[in-house]
Amino acid sequence: MQYESTHASGGSCNAWGVVQLLVALLQPEEGMRICDPTVGSGGMLIESVHYIEAHGGNAKNVSLYGQEKNLNTWSICKMNMLLHGLVDAQIVKGDTIRDPKLVDHGELMLFDRVIANPPFSLKGWGREEAEHDPYGRFKYGLPPKSYGDLAFVQHMVATLNVTGRLGVVMPHGILFRGNSEQHIRQGLLEDDLIDAVIGLPPNLFYGTGIPAAILIIRKSKPESHRHRVLFIEASRDFQPGKNQNSLRPEDIAKIVDAYAAYQDVEKYGRVVSLEEIRQNEYNLNISRYVDTSEEQEEVDISVLIRELRQLEVERDELEAKMYGYLKELGYID
Repeated sequence: MQYESTHASGGSCNAWGVVQLLVALLQPEEGMRICDPTVGSGGMLIESVHYIEAHGGNAKNVSLYGQEKNLNTWSICKMNMLLHGLVDAQIVKGDTIRDPKLVDHGELMLFDRVIANPPFSLKGWGREEAEHDPYGRFKYGLPPKSYGDLAFVQHMVATLNVTGRLGVVMPHGILFRGNSEQHIRQGLLEDDLIDAVIGLPPNLFYGTGIPAAILIIRKSKPESHRHRVLFIEASRDFQPGKNQNSLRPEDIAKIVDAYAAYQDVEKYGRVVSLEEIRQNEYNLNISRYVDTSEEQEEVDISVLIRELRQLEVERDELEAKMYGYLKELGYID
């Protein structure tokens, strides 16, 4: 079954393979608090529960949280939770940036896993309110008024506990746009929060052709990941469709395995030092770090010359025959 995920101006994650991929990358476990702050109709939370059950965990020992602005979508999400027996899920109604509802004693609630697909490049996301945010969510800077992507990312980072992990779908623009967004990337990178950047195939989402990527953020990286970022170029592996492409199980497994290994894979993945990213002025464009160009076959000039000379000999022989025939026929003297 496929679930739509919408929030605010209608961002969506109707590519079910992307939902499965995000959950598999985050590896939620029994006993965790899991949140989707742009919850839509709840698909990511439900898939998180399915993942936990598939790995031997008890779904009743999981705490689920979500926030949704759209009233109709919020109602659908509440119904979905009930239909899946997740009666204790706390799904609140409201604008996540302007009015976060998942708070405890005046402080943002903290989670083990945060998973989301916020609306891409949301205009009017609440920059004026963010300038006076009482929760200190925007420590790395305020995004432009017309691009709310990194506002959602910073909100989610602020809701991670000390070992928390975040998986979020973002448009590619946040990887390389300058000015305030570059400053925000710099802050996230210097605090060693970004663990992986994964480029997705084109046309996975209904209604938008914007290229998408996944950011994996960790509050506490393992030693082998520190001061490094794994870039995965997964945009070439997918099932083509007439109206929408999709991720196959083998495509998801390939990405998950590459992330788990956290090492270079030729023309697919590369672990990059923070120092190299600094030298690139905090640009996270995947093509800067993963070379997917096909190697051109080396050309042996001497062989080509020999072949050319042989062709010239054959040409001369054919011309001689042709003139012979023409002479016999009386066309030339």
